[in-house]
Amino acid sequence: MELLRALSLIASLALIIIGGTLFFHWAEGWSYLDSYFFTVVTLSTVGYGNLVPVTAMGKIGTTVFIFVGLGVFAVAIQQFGSFATRKRNEHTEWLVARLGQHEEHSANRDDIPHHPRKPHEPKS
Repeated sequence: MELLRALSLIASLALIIIGGTLFFHWAEGWSYLDSYFFTVVTLSTVGYGNLVPVTAMGKIGTTVFIFVGLGVFAVAIQQFGSFATRKRNEHTEWLVARLGQHEEHSANRDDIPHHPRKPHEPKS
């Protein structure tokens, strides 16, 4: 289920980028590279300002594109952060479980907690 969610999010983001690239190429007459660049810069909210829509269709399309694309981009960032946090927690749990398994697997004898000997036990 998680893989399906990730793939659908990546596919949505790719479709928005492709759609934006094609739209700006058509509406503004920009090259595909400039249209792609403007699409990614707009989605990421960087907004360099070196490309600006001048046609009415380009300006209206940009505002719609921002609302739709930014939502999908924000969800993608959130999902990536959630995945990274979950993996970090799983790793931490694994480490804690591994450290608590067996005292005799410690790296050296100093790591083993000291248990006082009973008077009748021989020294080891």
